[in-house]
Amino acid sequence: MNRVTSVMIAGCGDVGGRLAVRLRDAAWQVYGLRRTVSQLPSGILPVAADLHEPGCPDQWPHGELDYLVYSAAATQHDEPGYRQAYVDGLRHVLSWLQSRGQRPKRLLFVSSSGVYAQADGEWIDETSPADAQRFSGQVIREAEQLAWNSGVPATVVRLTGIYGPGREWLLKQVRMGYRVSVDPPLYGNRIHADDAAGLLAFLLQADSAGQPLQDCYIGVDDEPAPLHEVVGWLRQRLGIEHWAEESAVRRSGSKRCSNARARALGWTPQYPSYREGYAAVLRER
Repeated sequence: MNRVTSVMIAGCGDVGGRLAVRLRDAAWQVYGLRRTVSQLPSGILPVAADLHEPGCPDQWPHGELDYLVYSAAATQHDEPGYRQAYVDGLRHVLSWLQSRGQRPKRLLFVSSSGVYAQADGEWIDETSPADAQRFSGQVIREAEQLAWNSGVPATVVRLTGIYGPGREWLLKQVRMGYRVSVDPPLYGNRIHADDAAGLLAFLLQADSAGQPLQDCYIGVDDEPAPLHEVVGWLRQRLGIEHWAEESAVRRSGSKRCSNARARALGWTPQYPSYREGYAAVLRER
């Protein structure tokens, strides 16, 4: 009889929870670590813990643990907050593995395309320089290095602008009539939260099946698009005709991220562009 594959999702929030459900439905044994375990999906084994605290949580499993997914999110959006969430938190989890004598087959570290500084509409892939200028990207780069140097085989997944139910910042901006620069176009990258979770699940299942993984993948849909195009499409779908006075959707940077490496492994997004993804969000509303 085959042993059930086990995974710890440290930071089992929105994307982590969606991943947990996928793996649960694939008959994996899924542990979900978060402060408020009452918010975990059903069938997920709860581990109540704060990643900011160094002590190993009482509910941390004993015995073998096949996979670790580190999917934290900063609750304070300053440099100390980012360091606490990404670097210190990961360091704590790695020490908990060591204290239990566990060495997973692979660590998936959920990162961000914010590690890239390119801002002139360039195409970006996993081999592009990741020289973030902002503290957020710099701290996450430090955490990536910690994952790669952890002694556990590690794959970093750099997710781009995650959207979906509960992640509706752009919809709010559009409803307020905010304008966006047309020339030069501001290219944005996005991935629906379900596709973000789907990519993580795909990578874990590929590794479990013996497919070799690379050290880094970008999580993005098939079609990076100018922000003004996305805003125009949403205005039409929402029936927004007014423009706010002297207001604009502001964003930093302009780059186009490629998902070719993930696609080459066999992954395909359920929502290949903002059109399918936002149409699903609007239907759910």
